[in-house]
Formats: sequence, structure tokens, C-alpha cells
Amino acid sequence: MPGGCFPTNNIELQITLNGDSVHGNSYHYEDIDNYVKKKFVGVNIPSFEKIVLQETYINTYKIPLICKVCIKRYDLVYSKNGNEEMLSGEWSGYIYGTGADCGKGAIMLSRIRESAFKEVPEIEVDTGKIQLDFYDNAEIDGDSISVLVNKKVVVSHQKLTAKPVTVFVTVDLQNTFQEVEMVAENLGSIPPNTAMLVVTAAGKRYQLFLTSTTEKSARVRFVYEKNKEVQFK
Repeated sequence: MPGGCFPTNNIELQITLNGDSVHGNSYHYEDIDNYVKKKFVGVNIPSFEKIVLQETYINTYKIPLICKVCIKRYDLVYSKNGNEEMLSGEWSGYIYGTGADCGKGAIMLSRIRESAFKEVPEIEVDTGKIQLDFYDNAEIDGDSISVLVNKKVVVSHQKLTAKPVTVFVTVDLQNTFQEVEMVAENLGSIPPNTAMLVVTAAGKRYQLFLTSTTEKSARVRFVYEKNKEVQFK
């Protein structure tokens, strides 16, 4: 992709087929901390083993200020070589906000077992306040954590117990992305540092299990998704 935003440009398409219709998420990224996430819709043409996808809007992005976002169309044909499944074809697009052409080119994608973003769960929410309750998972063993929201410390050196450590974040049109990071301040008596995170959003409750060490924190992201119920990705 000549002129791409990153030194290395990757594309991941998370495709859901429903009869002749297609929808899903697209990621244009360098790594899991530098990316653009967009929604797409499309059509499935089984007789030609072809799908046509059109990106519609941007969920969120973490890119340098000099970058421009390209809203892409993909014309892709399915093929299989042994155990490898592929989609190949062409992409084209326009620059978000200006409508200027951002080029076109060939593309080949291979099916993968797990998303590159699997280590950082994403929860899509409509606007509103989200309550996050952190509990020690299983046996209470003296685990201590700090919590950061978008790299800012909001909880420092709190022990995990049967009583929750509570954090609130707000997702709205001005705050379409919130990243919550749990940092292990110790490993307790039973390493690693594990927590059960109960998420209350839009009147519904969900559970995540987070594991962190002194070398690696645990993260979860909340992304604005208009007019839809909460979804785990």
C-alpha cells in the first residue's frame, strides 16, 4: 500500500456471512496499539465464490496526526490451496473527510485462527457510563493492582478482595475509545495476578477474566458502537 500510514501496513477483516449479506470489522494496523478500526457491509455471491465489501464508518483509531484514513472497498474471490484459505482481489478507496482518491491495488489475505487483537478484548457499547468492578479471581491471595484509563492512573496499589475495586468510564461521541489497563503491583501468594472484571453497561452485566504479571499488564477496550446492544469481540 504505497503511502500507507505505517512503516508496515497490515489488514485484518473479521467477516460474518448471513446468506447473501456480509458485515464485520476491518482493521488497518501496524500493531495492536497503532490501528484504525472500521465497520463494513457487503454482498456474498456464492456462485462466483466472491464477496464485495464496503467500509462504512470508523469505530476508533490510534494513529499519528499526519495520517489520513482511507475508506476502502474490497472485491475479493475465495480460493483454497491445501489447508490454506485465501481471499484475493483488489481494493480501492477514498480519504475520509475529503473524498479524495486514496488509490487502489491488489490484495491477498490468508485466513487465520485468531485475531491479531485477541490479547486486548474489545467491548462495543452505545453512549453512557460503564461500571467496572474488579474482584480477585477464585482464592483471595493478596493480589494488588493499579488501574489506568487511557494511560492515566485512576486506582493505585489496591488489593483485590471479595469487595470490588470500582472504576467508571464514559463512552460518548466525544470519547469513542476508552482503554482500561490492569497492572499487577504484586503476584499475591498464587501467581500470576488474576482478576474477575464485571462490566455493567446499558443495564447488562458481563464478566471478563484478566491475567497480568509484573512484566505484562491486562487490557480491555471500550469502543463506541451506535445504536447497538453491548457486544463482546
